Amino acid sequence: MKHHLLLIVHLLAATIWVGGHLILSIRFLPQALKEKDASIIRNFKNKFEPVGLPSLLILLLTGILMAYDYNVTYTQWFSFEDSIEKVVSLKLLLLFITVALAINAQLFVFPKLSSEKLVPVAIQIIAVTILGVAMLVFGSLVRVGGL
Repeated sequence: MKHHLLLIVHLLAATIWVGGHLILSIRFLPQALKEKDASIIRNFKNKFEPVGLPSLLILLLTGILMAYDYNVTYTQWFSFEDSIEKVVSLKLLLLFITVALAINAQLFVFPKLSSEKLVPVAIQIIAVTILGVAMLVFGSLVRVGGL
């Protein structure tokens, strides 16, 4: 029962994180690029961060707790020895890349965001969206026994 509750919370957080990035990528980013208006991205970012970043933290915590439920402890991370360990390790790698991109965005991309510099932020947005969808796909593989 505990694992099922963790899964529900994890899926809700994934809905917020991945869904938010999909909406940003599909709806707001094309509009910002078309209109050459950085404020569209900035406004979305300011509204999404208060719910998006906590959802990412919840994903990390619930993901680790569920990995432990599958007996994949930190000593087995990145060993790629069995099917579930592979999924956990790949999701952690993608998470680390996502966090690196988020730090890059906060420190270097968004402070320079202007209507003339929308391409770097577009690349960041698309990359984080692809990473989020990939983590979602890898997570779904646990249901069928992993990779």
